[in-house]
Amino acid sequence: MNQTLGDVMRAVVKYGITHVLVGFCLVPLTSFAHHSFFGRFDTESIVELQGEVTEVFWRNPHAIIILTVEDDDGRRVPWEIETNAPVSLQRMGISASLINLGDEITVAGYPPTRSINEMHANHILIPSGQELLMTFGLEPRWSDEGLGDDSYRFQTDGDSSDPDRGIFRVWSHTNVIPRLFSETSDLEVEVSSYPITDAARAALAAFDRATDNPTANCAPKGMPTIMEQPYPMEFVQAEENILLRLEEYDLVRTIHMEGDAPPANQLASSLGYSVGRWAESTLVVTTTRINWPFFSQLGIPQSEDSVIIERFSPTSDGSQLNYEITVTDPVNFTEPVVLEKYWLYLPNEEILPFDCSVRG
Repeated sequence: MNQTLGDVMRAVVKYGITHVLVGFCLVPLTSFAHHSFFGRFDTESIVELQGEVTEVFWRNPHAIIILTVEDDDGRRVPWEIETNAPVSLQRMGISASLINLGDEITVAGYPPTRSINEMHANHILIPSGQELLMTFGLEPRWSDEGLGDDSYRFQTDGDSSDPDRGIFRVWSHTNVIPRLFSETSDLEVEVSSYPITDAARAALAAFDRATDNPTANCAPKGMPTIMEQPYPMEFVQAEENILLRLEEYDLVRTIHMEGDAPPANQLASSLGYSVGRWAESTLVVTTTRINWPFFSQLGIPQSEDSVIIERFSPTSDGSQLNYEITVTDPVNFTEPVVLEKYWLYLPNEEILPFDCSVRG
């Protein structure tokens, strides 16, 4: 049974949904910008659903619960409840063992914008009476205290106790760090954010953010999109080369420190071929031979003529890694695009396995 957003709102009465808060958004939209959040969920509304857990997919990039809701006519209606990534939930102290098949739970979150029975869960009330805070920056909805420690996501300063390690450590992203890409739900704002060509403008206008986003599944992202990933990353020395381990999709970028160009027979790939050099303490990386077709996940295309130059610059005390990326793509940009962000050093952080196939 497919339903529009209007049907969802009417379900407030029919399915026993007890709260709808229109125009109230508990979580900043930018918290969810990766993995096809734009266009799928109405982030200006909060609804509740009550039902039985009939399937659990505890896998990255988003845990999914199939919640079967019984209506007044006795029909069992399945809803797909998407929520935070298990790697994030693990860091928050929420495990798969808290949600089990057959559990009767209540879910509060964002309803769909399309005729699909799906929802993004922010809060989950489990049979024990415990309230799970499934994403960042939430206050409890039904209780005085919820489970979900997201304090690590709001740290503003890195640790400066180990400056001698330089770039070779785990670097963390937190919610206080500005996003790398300018990505909004407004197409015109998106277009004006970058110096795009007419060809890129046409491709962006034809891109359906709800259905065409290439990161809504377990297919890893390529360069430069992958550098937006909101999880830890680590630089590792590997003989003459440097490895950049990215938690998302368990990806590893090899930065070749010998030579200044790819081999003549080097094939294109989603991550491309990266050549690095040191400029004092800054690692400068040039990446070419990229066949990932997107600049960002929200529709701006990328051609195989794209050249990406990155500068990774740790602060002298080792607490922060500053990042500058310059993308030159004459097919899609009228001039080079320069973006900046940074990561923090949080000494207790580690790279967790990012498994897209785990089924609860």
